[in-house]
This record gives sequence, C-alpha cells and structure tokens, in this order.
Amino acid sequence: MPSLLNYDDYRARAKSVLPRGLFEYIDRGTEDENALRYLRQSFDRVMLMPSVLAGAPVVDLSTPLFGHTSALPIAIAPTALAGMVWHDGETELARAAARCGIPFCVATQSITTIERIRAGAPDADLWFQLYVWNDVSLSYALIRRAGASGVRTLVVTADTPVPLNREYNARNGFTVPFRCSVPGMLDLARHPRWVARVLLPLLATSGVPRYGHYPSGLEGNVMRASASAVGLKRSLDWQDIAELRKRWDGELIVKGIVNVDDARRAAQLGVDGLVVSVHGGRNLDPQPGPIDVLPRIAEAVGGRMTIMADSGVRRGTDILKYLALGARMVLVGRAGLYGLASGGEAGAVAMIGMLRNEMETAMALLGKGRPADIRLFSAS
Repeated sequence: MPSLLNYDDYRARAKSVLPRGLFEYIDRGTEDENALRYLRQSFDRVMLMPSVLAGAPVVDLSTPLFGHTSALPIAIAPTALAGMVWHDGETELARAAARCGIPFCVATQSITTIERIRAGAPDADLWFQLYVWNDVSLSYALIRRAGASGVRTLVVTADTPVPLNREYNARNGFTVPFRCSVPGMLDLARHPRWVARVLLPLLATSGVPRYGHYPSGLEGNVMRASASAVGLKRSLDWQDIAELRKRWDGELIVKGIVNVDDARRAAQLGVDGLVVSVHGGRNLDPQPGPIDVLPRIAEAVGGRMTIMADSGVRRGTDILKYLALGARMVLVGRAGLYGLASGGEAGAVAMIGMLRNEMETAMALLGKGRPADIRLFSAS
C-alpha cells in the first residue's frame, strides 16, 4: 500500500471507509478525552539516546515469550467488533499476525468465534481475552472452548467492571441496542462500499451482527441487548483471578494494571504476566499513562512475571519507548484495525510491516542491535 506511509495515513483511510459511528467507536476516548491526549503527550516527553559509529549492528527484533519466539515485540491487542471493520475481520487479522510471526489476541466480544478463527488461521499464535461475566460458570465454559482451540495464553481484562461513558457513541446511535436514526441511516448511505463489503455479507452469512462467543439465547445482537448473565461482572476481584489461575493451566495475563500494588498482588497469585494499560484512553479519563508507571511496575515485579504494555501506539518508536521502560512485548489495537480497514489481511500486514520498518530504522540510528540495549535520555 504505497500511498499509506504512516499511522495517520492508515487512520485517514479507515475514517473514509468506515461509518462514522464505527470509526469513532474505535478512534475516540472517553468523557473529555484527556487520557487520549495525555497518552500522546507522555510519549513525546520520552527521548531515546543514540550511539553513533556503532559499526552497523544487526537489528534483531525477535522476542522470546512464554516458550515461543515472536518475530517482533508486538502482539495484536483484543478489539471488539473487528469483524465489522472488514468481513471476517478477526480471521483476517489472525492471518496477518501469523504471516508476520506475532501473536493475535481474540476478543470475548469478537464477531467470529475462536473455533472459526482457528479454522481460518490454523498457524496463528492465538491468545484469548476474557471479560468475566456475571454468571462466571459461563466464563469458565468459554475459556474451556479457548483451550480446546489450542489457546495457551489467557488475557483477563481487569479495568472494565462497568459500562463506559463514551458520549459520542450515544450521539452517533452506536449503542446496543442499536438506535435507528436518520443521521445513522444517512451515515450508512454515505459508505456504500462498507455496506457492500462488510454489512451485507455479514447479514447473508450470520444474520444480524452479534458477539460470537456469547451463549446461544443470551448473546443479543446490535438490535437487542445481551442477557444480564453475560453482563460485565461488576464485583470482579482478586478472588476471581485466583479462581481463574486454578482453572487455567496455560499462561495467565492480567490486562489493565497501572498500580504497583495491583502488580504485586498479581505476582503473588501466580499470574504469568500483566499488561500495563489504560485501555487506549477509552476507560477512566483522569489517570496516569503507562509511560508514567511502567518503570516502577517493571522494577517491582519484572523479575517474577512478564511485563507488557499497550495504549496509544502510533509509531515504531512508541513501541521502543515502552520496551526501554521495562516492557517485553507491546500490544497494538487501533493500528491493526486501521490496517484492516485499509485492505483486510493485506492492509494489516502492511501496517505491521510499517511499524517493523520504523523500529528497524530507529534501532539503526540508535546504534543498537536489540531493544534491550536501548537507553533513555535523561536531563538530570
């Protein structure tokens, strides 16, 4: 995709092809969107220290993780409704990740089931993200399905115990149940290619879009709310994590931690890894960003568990900054979806390749062969 040279190009292409409600659901933050702005500001404050005349070190971005080697220090983050960005979008993203040699995390709220994704992307390193439901027995059944599909890495999202205050979704009518409106219908009419490429095939093959992993009869769809049994468990606590640790014999990751005390608690329970994350600036608006807390969390528990990070990545150098601050792996969400919207599997591969090229260029300019060798600039 020669005309798409950076994150902003892919974002602009996605904005042009996706209905406004869907694009803003992916793109925007929450409430006053201070967290979203702060993410960018916090990245821009961090500077990397180059070493010149380094003799052209061979750049190696491969990353050992949980007994596997990822070709890049990147995983595709779990994102709801990727199957509405491109037809069979979750499977396309999984294939793209497999082609690039990186993990893909399937979302609880994906349109496509883990079984269909596995069938469509048999070589993919699939992880599974879990939102714990009110009826936890249904969540336990869901992780058994994930395990039966060859998943070894379970990612529990811990920072979303309640529905979120994203006012633009309500204004756009992008809610469940979907609220029909004249502006919403006009929005669809202005995006006929998306309707023909995504919506109509989805209606023809699966009917009204719905969450693929929700139990039959409880799943709801865009026109009907899900049953309370599969609502987010508001009382989610550390005992739930302890119970999941007993029931899941693969790697267990907790996603959404920014508090050092929470990181220590996770380590005490035998959690294998955590993702330092603010949900892409989409949950709590006034909170510190991963850049602020990552070094302290890595120092506190990095010797006992694998530290990862996500939120706000737009450049390969953003990924390098997270790595230099203590992360082993970085999850990317919006970037993958914008690549997907730009061209399906090929678009996602191109987006990942863009991030890889940016990292390799920066590493060469830094005079470093591996991310572990990067040093930060300090004015003190």
